[in-house]
Amino acid sequence: MAEINLLAKYPRAKRNVAARKLGQAENRMIARQFGREYFDGTREQGYGGYRYDGRWLPIARDIAARYKLSAGDRVLDIGCAKGFLVRDLLEVVPGLEVWGIEISQYAIENCHPEVQGRIVRGSAQRLPFASASMAAVLCINVVHNLSYEACVEAAREIERVAPGRGYIQVDAYRDDGERDVFLDWVLTAETFGKPDMWCELFRSARYTGDYYWTILEVPIRSDSEE
Repeated sequence: MAEINLLAKYPRAKRNVAARKLGQAENRMIARQFGREYFDGTREQGYGGYRYDGRWLPIARDIAARYKLSAGDRVLDIGCAKGFLVRDLLEVVPGLEVWGIEISQYAIENCHPEVQGRIVRGSAQRLPFASASMAAVLCINVVHNLSYEACVEAAREIERVAPGRGYIQVDAYRDDGERDVFLDWVLTAETFGKPDMWCELFRSARYTGDYYWTILEVPIRSDSEE
């Protein structure tokens, strides 16, 4: 396994953690339905409007370089939402065969028009693809939405479909400060912990692909807030 940040060029999000913390229990219940409110509702309940803006293009280029993708290769994006990364991979590598799998019917019905028909409804634990059939499998900020046992199953499935050529990015924190921010912000994660926990989970699943962490930054307080 290799720790590598393939989302290094993704823009940093501005997060109002305090606003989301208010009413978090109700927001969490709504967000976990993964419907319109989660994708195109308020920021307190999810993305706050998930629209294509090209931000995935540089990431698609880095993914293509990492896995040496070329025309005819097959790639799967698990939890692809509206298929923006699927679309950008198709542009970056002409002739690439890219598919998405997504649990949200709303996201599939409102996907980018250029990827209609390329997204299958399903879950990470049961991938409807043959063993070793993909040149790369991407699973970005998705697995942590499952139970611990289901996370292990998903990692095994990724390894089965693309042995040694998976990429999993998950929520994590390194200390108590980051944990507090995470718990105030999180809506959909069911399994979370420090990087060591995730590495142990990957080992137990015999996952040999790449991985990285999504870690929320602890807000810096000014002197007036002390």
